[in-house]
Amino acid sequence: MKNIAAALLSLAVALPASATLVLNRPTNKQNSQAQLTKTDVDRMMTELSNWGRWGKDDQLGALNLITAAKRKQAAALVREGVSVSLAHDVEKERAADTTSPFQHTMTLTPQFSLDAYSVNYHGYAHTHLDALCHMFYQGKMYNGFSQEEVTQKGGARLSIINVKQGVFTRGILMDIASLKGLPYLEPETPIYPEDLDAWEKKAGVKVSPGDVIFIRTGRWARRAKLGPWDVARHSAGLHASCARWLKERGVSILGSDAASDVVPSRVEGVGLPIHQLVLVALGVHIFDNCDLEALSEATAKRKRWEFLLTAAPLAVPGGTGSPLNPIATF
Repeated sequence: MKNIAAALLSLAVALPASATLVLNRPTNKQNSQAQLTKTDVDRMMTELSNWGRWGKDDQLGALNLITAAKRKQAAALVREGVSVSLAHDVEKERAADTTSPFQHTMTLTPQFSLDAYSVNYHGYAHTHLDALCHMFYQGKMYNGFSQEEVTQKGGARLSIINVKQGVFTRGILMDIASLKGLPYLEPETPIYPEDLDAWEKKAGVKVSPGDVIFIRTGRWARRAKLGPWDVARHSAGLHASCARWLKERGVSILGSDAASDVVPSRVEGVGLPIHQLVLVALGVHIFDNCDLEALSEATAKRKRWEFLLTAAPLAVPGGTGSPLNPIATF
């Protein structure tokens, strides 16, 4: 043992300092799974920032990556003319994950049936798209706009009205539950960049600028089997380390079957680091609470995980988001 230790010590002395550092450097997996701190996330807010990338007055953020050429490429993905909804049926009853049920009231006359809808869609129940004015960080929103731009009248900047023309691009399902051979991930399960890399390899599809990705944890499959639970406090989702991966790939919109973040976040002092980094630093809109079960079946049947993604939010000036029905077409 003494001889082995002496040999290793001699090798370390003989190596240049840079080589010694390489030997001691954590692997990529160790890096991404290392415990991140609030300081790390604060630094990432600057390092990953897209502020000014498309001009100081830009309000589209990463939607700028959906170019005319990207839309034409996405249109070419339609070969069968088969469409699949990515929206979960609205929840009208209060439950552990539905603190604000969808309100549907009826008025019946001798000639017509009339109804009215009311929904507080932010949260963990209803399928919706978050606008870039939905979240603040140190008094700022995406591209440095002040949070004071948002008042009781809505968002003067970065509201959902900027997405009035709709979304038309390539969508990709990243079925992380299936990747792990599971019907669903258990709540609080973190998803790391290595998982996203592994899914790309398995699916044979690499995410590229302008794509919309949907992360399936199997939340709705678990709910159907075991019943609702407090998703706001216990949810599988992306670890904060995935933000760099999203920036490098050029994701235009991030979607999932919950709210994208793993909860608890594993970053002390930061509740939803993916939401914060994606909405504020990257300028990436977010699809929350999509129902990806039918999409999972459709993609597995075809062994094809890319499709044309279309979505159109309500045209609400000043809105911080919108309920909607995203559609995948093969």
